[in-house]
Amino acid sequence: MSELGQSLPNLDLLGLRDRIASGDLGLAEVAEAFIEAVCERNPALNAVIRFDGGWVREQARVLESRRRAGESLPLLGVPFTVKDTLWVQNRIATQGSQLFAEFVAPEDAVSVQRLKRAGALILGHSNSSEFACKGVTTNKLYGPTRNPWNTEMTPGGSSGGAAAAVSAGLGAFALCTDGGGSTRRPAAHTGVVGFKPSCGLIPHPTGFKEPLFGNGVIGLMTRRVADLEPLLSVLGGPDSYDADTPEGLQRDDDAAFDIRGARIAFSPRFGLDVPVDPEQLDATRAVAEALEHAGAIVEARDPVWPEGAGEAAFATLQFAGLAALHGEAFRQDAGQFDPDIAAQIEKGLGLSGADVARAYFDRAELYRAMAHLFAHCDAVLTPTTPCTAWPHRELGPATIAGVPVSPRGHAVFTPIINHSFHAAISVPCGIASNGLPMGAQIIVPRYRDARALKLAQVVEQAFGAPFARPKWPAA
Repeated sequence: MSELGQSLPNLDLLGLRDRIASGDLGLAEVAEAFIEAVCERNPALNAVIRFDGGWVREQARVLESRRRAGESLPLLGVPFTVKDTLWVQNRIATQGSQLFAEFVAPEDAVSVQRLKRAGALILGHSNSSEFACKGVTTNKLYGPTRNPWNTEMTPGGSSGGAAAAVSAGLGAFALCTDGGGSTRRPAAHTGVVGFKPSCGLIPHPTGFKEPLFGNGVIGLMTRRVADLEPLLSVLGGPDSYDADTPEGLQRDDDAAFDIRGARIAFSPRFGLDVPVDPEQLDATRAVAEALEHAGAIVEARDPVWPEGAGEAAFATLQFAGLAALHGEAFRQDAGQFDPDIAAQIEKGLGLSGADVARAYFDRAELYRAMAHLFAHCDAVLTPTTPCTAWPHRELGPATIAGVPVSPRGHAVFTPIINHSFHAAISVPCGIASNGLPMGAQIIVPRYRDARALKLAQVVEQAFGAPFARPKWPAA
């Protein structure tokens, strides 16, 4: 690889943006460096799909013309990937499904449109599990994505392509989605920052119909917490076509939030009866100690959940959504779906209206439980996941901390936050003895997103930033 091909992918978003803005780096140079990085590193990972270096070069030429015309471009030339569930106008987007193998997006997703206007450079789409409804990133169209820290392992899902790309330096950030932890868990498994904004912070009215009943949001992955701020300034704000972001919605950005005296609820199992790997528990305790050292008041406190709370109680909505969208295609040919997705659709076809209504009632109870918890604290600290990554050929780990678990046993701490519409961030917090990264999750009340970033920056500083990258060539 060339010198720039080796060095530029190691820069964080702010560092790369500033070098481009100063004129130290030309847009053609940036494009060539990242094209080279994708061609060199992606074959071992399968993170970026349908890669087209010519299209990247053409974008760079257009951006150069816009710069010379004097446009204000706050993200000029900053390269990123887009999850394959999101539309980029005139480009194929598949949701990882054979049903959409040749679908060409008629317009941009609002988030893509805003990033384009800001001058960001799209490297390509990142791989996703089918319909973003699976905790590992594999599908019948493109196969599995592998973890840069150990290519026998998964980066998680459903935004595993995005996570592997950011971790490996294939883009300064990734635009993805989070409907149950799909941004946060892969970020934890690959040693990057993963942010799930409050529902409504970033509009998402345009694109594929999603089977998540309002739980899905646009997510972001970066190398450093500070890289999120310029992205949110571009992506945030209402859209008249999105009911969750009405005009005039008032948000408190928590500008005056001070970590000194902040009340942090440390909840290592999030009030659930679930196993957690001892190393992950120790790492999350170390995060609590870092926050306490910075002046926060950290107390052990668990939410009190309604009976039966947990991911299984709310999977009903996902199953029903998949059945509504793809049930007819399933009846015609179940073999065209990923086997796990086919099983979810089949479950959804067996649900009643009363089953779905009960899930909505349960979601309201869960929101109230979170509201009660936030009456006693300013933020909640949990592990992002109860374990590190597992082999990519498996749906999930067979055991956690020596205890047998279901294939979704790795996903217990994130979906609740989607159902309650709060904001949460996963920040790297160490490397386990197996050589794989771990992450801690900080949860804050809805529209207190800036609070999450401030707390995460404290953690980042305590654990060293930017976090280590995996060594190349990949194992």
